[in-house]
Amino acid sequence: MNFNFGEVLSRAWQIIWKHKVLWIFGVFAGCARGGGGGTGWGGGSGGGAGSGDQPFPQLEQFFQQIGQWIEANPWIVAIFVLLVILLVILSIFLGTIGRIGLIRGTHQADMGAERTNFGELFSESMPYFWRVFGLALLIGLIGLLAFAPLLLFGALTAGVGFLCVLPLLCILIPLLWALSVVIEQANIAIVLEDLGISDGFRRGWEVVRANVGPIILLTLILFIGSGIVGFIIAIPLIAAVLPLIFSAARNTSGPVWITVVCCAVYFPILLVLSGILNAYMQSVWTLTYMRLTAKPPQDNPPIILEANA
Repeated sequence: MNFNFGEVLSRAWQIIWKHKVLWIFGVFAGCARGGGGGTGWGGGSGGGAGSGDQPFPQLEQFFQQIGQWIEANPWIVAIFVLLVILLVILSIFLGTIGRIGLIRGTHQADMGAERTNFGELFSESMPYFWRVFGLALLIGLIGLLAFAPLLLFGALTAGVGFLCVLPLLCILIPLLWALSVVIEQANIAIVLEDLGISDGFRRGWEVVRANVGPIILLTLILFIGSGIVGFIIAIPLIAAVLPLIFSAARNTSGPVWITVVCCAVYFPILLVLSGILNAYMQSVWTLTYMRLTAKPPQDNPPIILEANA
């Protein structure tokens, strides 16, 4: 199939630049993609001190004080946990709505809409929420059930099992990558064709299977391009954090407040730039689906004129 990559990539940029309301939905979509993993504090306990001396007594005392404070204020901990749960639910909701809004907004803009309204896109996205969220939840549960035995095997073998399954994990990486593309197309099918979860996934699989070449090439373009742009966006943040890391490595007092202030000032800019990048990526995928599933124009049937008798 003759797929015009340049037209799709340029058209996506034209859409998000003209309809800047999509940036907001791009910020929303980033809520479900940025998941912050647990920050490891790296407490290296068990440093062989035969005499019973602790190498970091102040650190140990600090954690003991934290433990005592938690025991004395369990209700504050409960409120904190509840707030974390609410934030997770909110991020999932906004992330799903953001993705749906980008799909619908891109479709409307490509079909000739002169303007897109935030309120209309938000309300029009709600009917698709449970289907798009259900697909993500279903895939997540299947992935959890698939990886749980591997994690359990690694834990029971004291980490040796992870080395055994490492080749398998390397093989699964491209498969997971392909699955993410299918899910991307399935989400678009659910929204644009008003399909259910199973029908949407089947439709996404059909589109990817019928257009493997263009899909693979476009995936590589977006992966490399978004990686470069993401790194450029993160450069100011890296520059603000590096002095603190170097200071910690040398056991000197680093410019903590300078780093915090710089990160706080740059965070809104980072949010907007990330939203633009998310909006562009989703617009490209939506236009790709629309181009790949568009019916070819049919020639007008010939008109047969009756000869005059």
